[in-house]
Amino acid sequence: MRGLGAATLGMEALVLLLAIAPLSVIGGERKGAAIAVVIVATVLAIALCGSMKRPWAWHAGSALQVLLLLGGFLHWTVAAVGVIFGLAWLYALHVRKTILG
Repeated sequence: MRGLGAATLGMEALVLLLAIAPLSVIGGERKGAAIAVVIVATVLAIALCGSMKRPWAWHAGSALQVLLLLGGFLHWTVAAVGVIFGLAWLYALHVRKTILG
């Protein structure tokens, strides 16, 4: 289960890093704050990848998805990444619940 959570967060970190360049071009007037949210979320996702053996990491991963959804108030692309990986995280949580009982 730890591998599934870490893989999901790792892919999310990669996508967030790749989102910085387009966000800097189309970000508009609040692009600085949106890029800051993306960088913080990337660092958190990478840190959580290594912490998946701890039970609180699953809750922190859920909080990360909420952070990205709230980042949608700065730019819609941050929310789009939040929705996509929020759904992937919900699936990972469902698989975890199914396997662990």
